[in-house]
Amino acid sequence: MAEQDSRMADMTQATKDGSHPGIATGSAWRPSAAITGAEIALIGADAVRPAIPGLDLWDSWPLAHEDGRTASIEGRQYWFFLSAPCFPDPGARHDAARIRLASLGPDGWRDHGNALPDGFNPGSREWAGSAVLHDDGVGVTLFFTAAGRRDLPQSFEQRLFAASGRLGQDGPGGWAQPVELVRPDGRRYLLAAEAAGLPGMIKAFRDPAWFRDPATGSCHILFTASAGWDDDPYNGVVGLATRGADGVWHLADPLIEAVGVNNELERPHIIVRDGHYYLFWSTQRRTFAPGEVSGPNGLYAMVADRLDGPYRPVNGTGLVAGNPATEPTQGYSWWVTGEGEVWSFIDHWGMQGRSFEQDPALLRSQFGGTPAPTFRLAFAGDHVTIA
Repeated sequence: MAEQDSRMADMTQATKDGSHPGIATGSAWRPSAAITGAEIALIGADAVRPAIPGLDLWDSWPLAHEDGRTASIEGRQYWFFLSAPCFPDPGARHDAARIRLASLGPDGWRDHGNALPDGFNPGSREWAGSAVLHDDGVGVTLFFTAAGRRDLPQSFEQRLFAASGRLGQDGPGGWAQPVELVRPDGRRYLLAAEAAGLPGMIKAFRDPAWFRDPATGSCHILFTASAGWDDDPYNGVVGLATRGADGVWHLADPLIEAVGVNNELERPHIIVRDGHYYLFWSTQRRTFAPGEVSGPNGLYAMVADRLDGPYRPVNGTGLVAGNPATEPTQGYSWWVTGEGEVWSFIDHWGMQGRSFEQDPALLRSQFGGTPAPTFRLAFAGDHVTIA
């Protein structure tokens, strides 16, 4: 108990100014030096092939086993994508996002349609999450973000939901009515319910990602959130919820906070290797606080020896791999599978220094909206590199 109390005191002090008694705010991400590191390979025109013609696809996650391994069903992997029609301005896709189900096998991609039926989502848009195939080999849970509210004016409210289903002949489906998992408490986690906002600056309570702790067998959800204890415009945190013995999910303390550093630690998820807990997230240069140390659009991580930390930045700064300096927006939304393979989507590629102000047509012509080439990671203690 004394050790636990000591860890609580350490985490409470891991804030910008140490003035938040009683709140365990998680390990602080405070890069003190320029964030540089490995660059992802340039994306060329040969990689920009639509997986599902007529749709833009972006955030993706696989159907995975409870222990994090990617599920393979008769030689096919099932992947969930955020999807939308190919609008002239791809930025509009977020306001029409639906979760799309596709499978990947020897014959390539196969489209299985919208993952959820029309009118199923309690929100007005479906945003990112995760999906788990339970150990019985049949039961499936889809975790997702309900953005806004159905039949109400559009907003950036975000709520975490789970829908239970079954693995059938055509993949996961047969969903029961979605159940809300947890709600922000306003103390550790800010209520994300803005009516309007700028890209990269809205507050967060989204991206539920399943994790079963191999050390305890307990089930958790990580999520993107905003600090409830600090009104700094750049107050991103990685949140945690834990499923109790009664099957009910309960809010837990944040794992990582970046108050004063970065507004969005997006799509957090954990991979365990050799007893180390690698907590990954994606972020963009534009979401770093002005005047602070900043880094590229890229995949970042911290590592700990147990789920509750303390966490240390991998590679010294937290950067695992970033977009190349010559094409800083070519990819985004990185997801590390249980096998250490990194998935993402092609964002605005091949810009060659051009800007949308100079040529607005580039918004559409250079947006990939399709899965990016994958790459693998090598893990070695506090270091994670491109294999």
